[in-house]
Amino acid sequence: MDWWIWVLAGLVLMAVEVAIPGGVILLFFGVAALLVGVLVALGVGGPVWWQALLFSALSVLSLVTLRGPILRRLKASSDEPDTVDTLLGQQVVLQDELAPGAEGKAELRGTSWIACNLSDERLERGRRCVIERVEGLKLFIRGR
Repeated sequence: MDWWIWVLAGLVLMAVEVAIPGGVILLFFGVAALLVGVLVALGVGGPVWWQALLFSALSVLSLVTLRGPILRRLKASSDEPDTVDTLLGQQVVLQDELAPGAEGKAELRGTSWIACNLSDERLERGRRCVIERVEGLKLFIRGR
C-alpha cells in the first residue's frame, strides 16, 4: 500500500479523536498508521499483509500500555472540581416539613430537589439546612 494512504488514515483517525470527546482510543490507531506510513515511505514497510500486521500490533500495544497513564495524567491536570462535590456544604431551604429520616423537597439555587433529613430533630418548612452528602439526585441534609 502507498505510504500516503497510511499517513492520510493516521491523520483522519487523529482528527476524529479530537472531534469526538471520549476515552482517547483513536489516537493510538492514528499514530500507528503514521508510523507505518513513515516505514513504507522509507522502503522498509514490507508487503501489505506485513503493514497491516504491524499497524495492528502497534495500535494494540500502544493502546494497552499508554492509555492508562495518559488518562491519569489528563485527569490529574484537570483543576475542575467534580460538580457533585461543589454541592457539599451548600445551604438549602426546605419546602416541606421533614421528620428525622424522612424525605421531602428542598430548594437549592432555584431548583427543587429531593432531600433526606439526617438530623435527629424535626425540620420545619423554610428552615435553612446544609448538604452533607449527595447520591444521584437526592440531597442528604442536616439542620444548622
